[in-house]
Amino acid sequence: MAVAIVTVAGRTYRIGCEEGQQKRLEELAALLEGKIEAMRKNFGEIGDQRIVVMAALEIADEGADARARNAALEADVARAREETAQAQRREAAAAAGVADTLSGAAARLVRLTQTISRRDEGVDLP
Repeated sequence: MAVAIVTVAGRTYRIGCEEGQQKRLEELAALLEGKIEAMRKNFGEIGDQRIVVMAALEIADEGADARARNAALEADVARAREETAQAQRREAAAAAGVADTLSGAAARLVRLTQTISRRDEGVDLP
């Protein structure tokens, strides 16, 4: 097990983590420390425990907002995919209709060409 050394609210902590996760934990601790420092500037000294809790709640709030935005975006993507699938089905149906129409027109042209050919050959047609 690896160990990350982080500082939060002026205190240093050794935190066990998976190998390779040390840098991530250090970055997260720096984020928390930045929030704490910003709150100290805004509110002054209101107690370490209280300011750490407030900073953690602000980060949790940001995370909840990000998850909500992500869920909304995922719903938008799902709707867009469904709309695309519907459009593709409509396009396929339209293409099939065009193909049927062209096939019918081609069959009529073949019959007309045969009729004209027989007429040109002198065959009496009704």
